[in-house]
Amino acid sequence: MQISIIIPVLNEGSIISESLQALQSFRQQGHEVIVVDGGSGDDTVARSRPLADRVVESVRGRARQMNAGAAVARGEVMIFLHSDTRIPFDLAAVFTEAIGRSVSWGRFDVRLSGNRSLLRVVEYFMNLRSRLTGIATGDQAIFCTRDLFHRVGGFPEIALMEDIALSTVLRKQVSPLCLKHRVITSSRRWEEHGIFRMVLKMWCLRLAYFLGADPGVLARIYR
Repeated sequence: MQISIIIPVLNEGSIISESLQALQSFRQQGHEVIVVDGGSGDDTVARSRPLADRVVESVRGRARQMNAGAAVARGEVMIFLHSDTRIPFDLAAVFTEAIGRSVSWGRFDVRLSGNRSLLRVVEYFMNLRSRLTGIATGDQAIFCTRDLFHRVGGFPEIALMEDIALSTVLRKQVSPLCLKHRVITSSRRWEEHGIFRMVLKMWCLRLAYFLGADPGVLARIYR
């Protein structure tokens, strides 16, 4: 079984080499890493080329970029990974077991990288909420079989909440596998902007989305 890791990027020159270096053992096992650039103005693309199997240029927008990566992916399973998220376990072994259980999509538990005790509370409730609702976020490294992904039409190409929108469609097809293996995602934005403030902001944005707010407007608020 071949696995494709798809990473959407935009001006990630400061971290992309480190991110891709962490995936080289994965490539050595015969799997592939696809970087999808949304028009970076720095050296993201140049730094990515030696460390990825493919570097794809796309229209800017995380959903569009991930769909562009999925369009050229060869793996039976695709995982959509943020550039600041790390996989600290044998991904191929985990997926072999998961697909063997006839699971076609899901996500991992997440651990925030910082050491503050409040971050442990935040990640606990992020994982619990996802487990109860069947909704996954991009920080949790959503994965899906290629066949199912293309059958549902991929990520809805909206400006924000594309992860929630895709999860909503996928869970109508089949329940997700919520893996307890933890990916590690950067807690920088939480610590820079304030943990309570970020929690409140994200919940307000999600509530507005579920009430029908324009994702484009929500994206401007998020940024």
